[in-house]
Amino acid sequence: MKIAIGNDHAGTEYKKAIVAFLESKGIEVINHGTNSEDSVDYADFVHPVANDVENKTVDFGIIICGSGNGASMTANKHSGIRCALCWTKEIAALAREHNNANILSIPARYVSQTQAVDMVQVFLDTKFEGGRHQKRIEKILV
Repeated sequence: MKIAIGNDHAGTEYKKAIVAFLESKGIEVINHGTNSEDSVDYADFVHPVANDVENKTVDFGIIICGSGNGASMTANKHSGIRCALCWTKEIAALAREHNNANILSIPARYVSQTQAVDMVQVFLDTKFEGGRHQKRIEKILV
């Protein structure tokens, strides 16, 4: 499995924890995020993740900013991206099961690093249910 990850200054420490977790599982990580806590613009680090997912050069993407909102809005501008802003493991599971989300957006200022890593684990382990949910996903691109 290969994951693209991107973050702004609010997500730097979270990214480090998530990357360590993913690498411990043997998952390859492409880092598009900042490694600094100096203020940056999230879009500069989210577009490369969305491009990787859109072009199918990675299996999934993970993006992290303060609220998760700006990052998810940016990612969802890309064709074929279904980015889900999640703040619990249950929401992360439903994002995969019902929405076939391919990017997880994490709000660093509203979840702990442990919660973030737990959401990543659930997101990657959860399969899309298909069926009635596939029909709904097809209606997203009108």
